[in-house]
Amino acid sequence: MRAKRLVLVLSVIALICLFTGYGVFAQEKKVIRLGSPQKTGHILVDASEKFKELVEKGSGGRIEVQVQPGVTSEEEVNVWCSKGKVEIQAAGGRPLEVSAPQYFFFNAPYVMKDFDHFMRVWEGNLGKKAREQLEKNGNQVSLGIVYRGLRQTTSKKPLYTPVDVYGLKLRLPPVKTWIAVWKEIGADPISIPLPELYKSLKEGKAEASEGDLPQIASFKLDEVQTHLTITNHQVQAGWITINKTFFDGLSKADQQLILKSAKDASNWANDKIKKGESALLLELQRKGMQVVIPDAESFREKGKPAVEELFKKEWPVTTWAEVLAK
Repeated sequence: MRAKRLVLVLSVIALICLFTGYGVFAQEKKVIRLGSPQKTGHILVDASEKFKELVEKGSGGRIEVQVQPGVTSEEEVNVWCSKGKVEIQAAGGRPLEVSAPQYFFFNAPYVMKDFDHFMRVWEGNLGKKAREQLEKNGNQVSLGIVYRGLRQTTSKKPLYTPVDVYGLKLRLPPVKTWIAVWKEIGADPISIPLPELYKSLKEGKAEASEGDLPQIASFKLDEVQTHLTITNHQVQAGWITINKTFFDGLSKADQQLILKSAKDASNWANDKIKKGESALLLELQRKGMQVVIPDAESFREKGKPAVEELFKKEWPVTTWAEVLAK
């Protein structure tokens, strides 16, 4: 009888240990590293933090998400995600540029009219094919799209027309298609990785930059630039992607949790930026930046030949006219 009681007590203790995490059979916590080239305060980092909150809550703490803002350049963090050095990235269009280059028009100047237009195209057949290429060539699965706002231009002088841009040392990321458009407009593009953005402007290596308002604000460009020109030259989105090998190794339940959390975090961030873009503009003005309203159409017309040529040579899967018609 005593032996039976001892067995029963030991069994109860074993169950308690199992469910409280002290037993040898307790499930080990899963860690997901999420890297971003953007700094704290950027909408992509905000979306990452929301994703972390939703995943950790949805898993009951069984999954831990480690958000790593400003961890490295956009180019390198994409390599890390493809190879599994980080499981997830929240960045710009580098995944498409590398793994689905014929669909990189999703992340190019003057192609998309607004974010609603962007999403119509992304959720259609062209976006489907781009996602397939991303999985096949980049070992990444697209989890969500985050609206980052429209890209604007910063400088130390007002830019009213392309004439004011002629010969201007404009900092651009090392993206050849963007460089081609700005060269057509008349600028003298200088390819500089994102982590060096502030330093390049402060030291005069570059005279001007372009980017979405969250980037301009989070990198404190008001300290090194005096004018903010509302060129509205690009609908800027961010991609949240996950390493496909890692994702495929998860249980179906965890896959669904990650997919839903990423979608919810993206929707939350999109609502936030849509409501907060005006506030960011006012904040930059408060900090001393002079806002310039240029002849934006003249910039578009000047860059038009380069965009049309890019569709012929770099993005032959469709045409600019077809994309605009969506």
